[in-house]
Amino acid sequence: MITADCLRHLPLFDGVPEALLHAAAQDAADVHVNEGEYLIREGDTAAFFVLLDGELAVTKEVAGATRPVDTYRPGDSFGELPLLLGTAATVDLRAQSPVRAMRIEGPEFLTLLAHAEELAGRVLANMSRRVGNLQRVTLDTPQAVTTLVGSADDLHCFGLRDFLSRNQVVFRWLDPGTPTLACEIPTGVEAGPLPTVVLPDGEVLVQPSVRDLAPRVGLQVEPTLEEYDVVIVGGGPAGLAAAVYGASEGLCTLLIEKEAPGGQAGTSSRIENYLGFPTGLSGGELSARALRQARRFGAEVVTTREVAGIRPGQGTHEVLLDGGTRVRARSVVLTMGVSWRTLPLPGTERFVGRGVWYGAARTEAPGTRGKDVYLIGGGNSAGQAAMFFSNYARRVSILIRADHVEKGMSQYLIDQLRARENVRICERCEVTALHGDAHLKALTVHHSDTGEDEHVETDSLFVLIGADARTDWLGDTLLRDEHGYVCSGLDLAPEGVWPLKRDPFPLETSVPGVFVAGDVRRGSVKRVASSVGEGSMSIALVHQYLALATHDRTGAP
Repeated sequence: MITADCLRHLPLFDGVPEALLHAAAQDAADVHVNEGEYLIREGDTAAFFVLLDGELAVTKEVAGATRPVDTYRPGDSFGELPLLLGTAATVDLRAQSPVRAMRIEGPEFLTLLAHAEELAGRVLANMSRRVGNLQRVTLDTPQAVTTLVGSADDLHCFGLRDFLSRNQVVFRWLDPGTPTLACEIPTGVEAGPLPTVVLPDGEVLVQPSVRDLAPRVGLQVEPTLEEYDVVIVGGGPAGLAAAVYGASEGLCTLLIEKEAPGGQAGTSSRIENYLGFPTGLSGGELSARALRQARRFGAEVVTTREVAGIRPGQGTHEVLLDGGTRVRARSVVLTMGVSWRTLPLPGTERFVGRGVWYGAARTEAPGTRGKDVYLIGGGNSAGQAAMFFSNYARRVSILIRADHVEKGMSQYLIDQLRARENVRICERCEVTALHGDAHLKALTVHHSDTGEDEHVETDSLFVLIGADARTDWLGDTLLRDEHGYVCSGLDLAPEGVWPLKRDPFPLETSVPGVFVAGDVRRGSVKRVASSVGEGSMSIALVHQYLALATHDRTGAP
């Protein structure tokens, strides 16, 4: 229990009136932490602390490495920086020995400062020192930057740029065709085959595949175990949520993602209606936080690997990866999401990566500076992309077949788009032809209200016209509907394909122990929040399934 006697001898509280000491003690929590445990993790909710006993190591992750920032000893106070700035905790605090600390929540801390001028002065002096420490650590840490050299019109280079960006790898792209950047290309690289990747340690990779590049930039590409409690197929919001909950609840968890964690949501430039983020966040930020959280709990995350099939079994299922790798899984959660629908026009494929992009392709935004950009699609993804590209392009035109944009887009987003002077919403129109040689140069836009065709010049077309399930690899392993979406729960009853006497769990597929969550599930809502909810729910159902399987195997009550 914290008392005024605990605080009276601390230099921080010199000169603080006795009544305030008692008030502070009454409001404070008495926190004890064992050696090796964390008192605070970066991103935690902020509070004000005074260390009473023990020692704390202060560290921060910078450029992918953990850097020492400070060491706190008895009498030190901390936590004022995020509280006064209105942010989450900015560092990790780990006990070097058994620790006892006084914790005061934000409102009580601010009230204490308002009534104790000398205390406020000492706290602000500490805050200044904290900022200096963080600046020193950040500036003194060498930035390990990967350099990619390749042409903007090279599909291979585009694939590498997109892969690095979506996997949160810090890199710099140099185009030999850009005069301002050509002089910065490492000597000898521009003379060889492109694209070329120069790693921070100087190693040069010539025309690497994403599979070859992934382990060189710190990504895991192979499972480390032969069997897992749960294998999650797909790293979108549903898959990341399942990985977080699975690993945090003690399940040996493997997530397999063929491209980059985050899925389609990871490419969203801004998600403003996600619960708990009143100012919004990008899909990349949400994905990066969830990925960091999953790994913190011990989940394995394998990228650049595609699941080729599932072989159901008694007690364990076999998950087949491309390249012949196999892992056993006591349960499986399918969270593959959906893939962008392609533009059904002749010659579209030859322009992909050369003026036509599916999705937001954030890596291409700087290249649209000062240009006229066109987007096809009337959903939130198209609206978010338009908002993002309007920061670079001279004008952004959204082409929508429907007669009213309100039919597919949230009102808050429509209001924001209409407030942007360089954004134009074009209803009742669609692209009917693409023009160009090696690169897109123009579009034909048909206006259904007038029947007229318009020829517009542009070299940037972003296609966000919905998505389809890509589940052909499942074959007849489990029940899917005519569009490839995976059936589960009540969907199975009319089909008569459920093999057990018990009813299937809500997200369980026609194969017991194999669950589905997120956009790939038949009847899903197709919203980030609902996918996260289904992903976390799937783990609760996995626990129930594993408990039943253990009971059936052992006969235990």
